[in-house]
Amino acid sequence: MLFTLKKDEWFGNIKNDTLSGLVTAIALIPEVIGFAIIAGVNPITALFASVSTAVITSLTSGRPAMVSAAAGSMALIMVSLIKNYGIEYMIAATILTGFIQILLGYLGIHRLMKFISKPVMLGFVNALAILIFLAQVHQLVGGNQATYIVVFLAVLGMFIIPKFFATIPPALIVIVLATLTTMFSSVELQTVGDLGDMSGTIPGLTFPIVPFTIETLGIILPVSIGLSMVGLIESLLTLPLVDDMTGSQGDTQREVKSQGLANIVTGFFGGPAGCAMIGQSVINVKSGGRKRLSTLVAGLSLLVLIVFFKDIMIQIPTAALIGIMMTVAFETFDWESIKSIKTTPLSDLVIMVVTISIVVYTHNLAIGIFSGILLHMIIFTVNASRLVIEEMDDTIHIHGLLFFVSANQLTEHFKTTDWSHIHTINLDGLKVLDEAGQHVLEQFIQDIKKQSPSINVIQK
Repeated sequence: MLFTLKKDEWFGNIKNDTLSGLVTAIALIPEVIGFAIIAGVNPITALFASVSTAVITSLTSGRPAMVSAAAGSMALIMVSLIKNYGIEYMIAATILTGFIQILLGYLGIHRLMKFISKPVMLGFVNALAILIFLAQVHQLVGGNQATYIVVFLAVLGMFIIPKFFATIPPALIVIVLATLTTMFSSVELQTVGDLGDMSGTIPGLTFPIVPFTIETLGIILPVSIGLSMVGLIESLLTLPLVDDMTGSQGDTQREVKSQGLANIVTGFFGGPAGCAMIGQSVINVKSGGRKRLSTLVAGLSLLVLIVFFKDIMIQIPTAALIGIMMTVAFETFDWESIKSIKTTPLSDLVIMVVTISIVVYTHNLAIGIFSGILLHMIIFTVNASRLVIEEMDDTIHIHGLLFFVSANQLTEHFKTTDWSHIHTINLDGLKVLDEAGQHVLEQFIQDIKKQSPSINVIQK
């Protein structure tokens, strides 16, 4: 059953979930608006898409407290589609993305998570932390003195406020104080309303007005596949991070299906595809969110803000949100990965650095993750291809994995070894992985018998 009403997944943390949900709703606003503008989507439409995604995933996801919305990583994939073909094709691509993700959920794509190693995972987390921080710095360019002061005070407040008000999320206090400042003082600060045109209306149920042809499918399918993969990668890599932060276990297969359902519903409301958002998920958990109620409150609070309190919402200063997101970036970064550099194997360190570099440079999670996985596979193959050949008195012990890469090492050893004093070859520690390895092993034993028929070959 995809929808869940289990009491222990919803209640028991009502106050903290409610407050954290409110903070998360506000934290979603600038990023959603910013990337909506980049993609060419009306900000109100993107915000409502975030409402839809957050509400659907709160009811169906495999990871309570993980926040999903109209994410920037997804928006970047849709830019060229919207520019070249228009919003209707984006809607069609979003709906198709949802169906692809549900299909992948039933096919068990979540099992591929086991191929993502810890160095790649650390690279993903640290790269996103860096991207979150750089995005905030970019917004500060050209800001006035008051902006820098508010950012500094927001960062300071995120660390100091919890020492005095442990029961209220510090981000909520920072946002309220900063908003009151813009509303009742003459301080000039950029606000949410300055980010884009907020005059749009809430979209209703719609159906994409596109030709139902093979040509249309050819246009949207590549985009939908890209959206599906990036969305699932970001969601399935954010999930274990929330697992670690909350000390609980999520359901990856259910999460895949939930993301698909959310994108189908969002598409029929005319919105862009979404996925899990690591920054907002960290904010939610750090603010006390633990249950499904936190993300439901986030979605509903965002809806209330854009419908009933838009005039107040547009006066929230972006400087306060920038300061909050900077602290989120700081807390998201895995500082233990830096502290343990001296004890980390060089190969793991290289994989992590390459993953970080590619994600930060390309702003493309899929390319960065696949590059990290590919590099890890290459390093693993190189390490696994080294046979251990030990000569002890009159016995040779051969250990390791014998396959097409390592087979040549066995052949070369036969050519360079003096067999006159060898009585036994112990192959118990040798495991054959493929046909090439089996062929070389048979040839090796055959050559040994020809060289010295008295040699005893021990095999499993």
